[in-house]
Amino acid sequence: MEVASRHRIVFLVGIILSMLFMTGCLAQAQTQSVSQPQSVEASLKQFLQSYDRKHSNDKTTRYLVAFKDLNEDGIPEAIVYFMGDGWCGSGGCFTFILKQKSDSWRFVTKITITRPPIRVLTKKSHGWHDIAVWVQGGGIQHGYEAELKYDGKTYPSNPTVPPAQQMKEKVAGETVIPSVKGGTPLYE
Repeated sequence: MEVASRHRIVFLVGIILSMLFMTGCLAQAQTQSVSQPQSVEASLKQFLQSYDRKHSNDKTTRYLVAFKDLNEDGIPEAIVYFMGDGWCGSGGCFTFILKQKSDSWRFVTKITITRPPIRVLTKKSHGWHDIAVWVQGGGIQHGYEAELKYDGKTYPSNPTVPPAQQMKEKVAGETVIPSVKGGTPLYE
């Protein structure tokens, strides 16, 4: 075989391999551009924005979120500490407990006048972990930790009145929202 023929074969093989490589890259790019399901964080943010627009529409709202499987069904719930002029008062801010529902969320509970730290306790009520929030301000001079027990449908919405109760001793649990520092802007 002549040298020129060998060079042509090598050249053609190179072109064919390059075309196959480019075809593979194009196919991969097309596959990636097909609509992917929203991430859990993105769907949560979209849900919170929609809720905020209906109730406050405060463009300075921030939030802290912790994902924790409160009912041990394998799907983490979202514990959201919501901060902003429309969501906070002298007693604290709102805390939401949200459950995933397809690509969106639904409220399990909207808890008023809470402050971090927010803890998920090892104790359970009706198959869901109890929650502890800090309560102080709004007339409560010396703060305390309040225990919120799930009643089969929801958690108490106000940590300062029964069925919520002031904890007299430290109960084992995990701090999931330690402080109000930082926070993710709701609108960005």
